[in-house]
Amino acid sequence: MSTTEKPNRKQQILECLALMLQSSPGQRITTAKLAAEVGVSEAALYRHFPSKARMFEGLIEFIEESIFSRINLILTDHKEAVIRCHHILHVLLIFAERNPGMCRILSGDALMGENERLRARVNQFFEKLESQFKQVLRERKLREGKGFEISEQALANLLVSFAEGKISQYVRSGFSKKPSDEFNEQWQFLMASK
Repeated sequence: MSTTEKPNRKQQILECLALMLQSSPGQRITTAKLAAEVGVSEAALYRHFPSKARMFEGLIEFIEESIFSRINLILTDHKEAVIRCHHILHVLLIFAERNPGMCRILSGDALMGENERLRARVNQFFEKLESQFKQVLRERKLREGKGFEISEQALANLLVSFAEGKISQYVRSGFSKKPSDEFNEQWQFLMASK
């Protein structure tokens, strides 16, 4: 097998894992089931990933890269804090909606019984997201000369909690209650006291 084919197999394994997370809500994914779905032996899986935890970490890395690269674009394209926060939240909810299997990772549902460092890694993702919101909200005072009725920390936490709740609800509903449902109306309510 040439080195140019290995990333494709790795990608195929991660895509299969994400699809299995989506199509088997509430079920634990075993390496045997994943290998059968990919069409390779378990040993072949382990040639690409040293452990199942590394496969999940590959998906978490994909989530981080996807979300934070889009956040960087939002920060470049928009200067007003409230608009930035709206777009960041909307990007996260749309990403979740389009990647149901990833929602099981973000909600922790797929990580039950897996390596504890995976849960810590997801927690780290949400902490980084909260820090990003806090930064945007703090910059509002500098750029726009305005504050909020509550602290930037409290508001950043509220925005992340809102997103986590929408993602968890999506998983609990068997992916029928979309995270973006009623978002604009809810956003207007959240920002009514800005």
